[in-house]
Amino acid sequence: MAEITTHTAEQTEAIGAGIAVLLVAGDIVLLRGDLGAGKTTLVRGAARALGVEGPITSPTFTIANAYIGRIPVAHLDTWRLSDPDDEEIGLALEAIGEDGVAFVEWPDSIAAGLPEPRVSVDIEHGGGDSRLLRMTGRDPGTDRSLGELVDNLRA
Repeated sequence: MAEITTHTAEQTEAIGAGIAVLLVAGDIVLLRGDLGAGKTTLVRGAARALGVEGPITSPTFTIANAYIGRIPVAHLDTWRLSDPDDEEIGLALEAIGEDGVAFVEWPDSIAAGLPEPRVSVDIEHGGGDSRLLRMTGRDPGTDRSLGELVDNLRA
């Protein structure tokens, strides 16, 4: 696990950009945090690093937003989905696709229906613009890379 406190939206976006470097087609990133914690800000940084241009917005009301970059990016908000058997999970999984990467907000109720994530990120308000991010990779190599990302951003 890697942990860092960011103090600006730009720093949170930089974490997203660093996570993007670790991703390949088919990867999923799970995002947990209260409303306004910075989940979409992190996704914005990742999407920009993956070549997405234009606005990156929260998919709260649409469930999924799809973006075109060097590889497709799906941004899902599954807060309204109740369990892995929810019929809308099929639509959400289609949005992910096999050729892109996906960032899934509020994943806990449907996590059992998703492929294993590459990275899980928990974001907490730290007061003001500060955010505490805790990141866990699915394997030791990803965990090591997340640690290096944090070390580089602290330097």
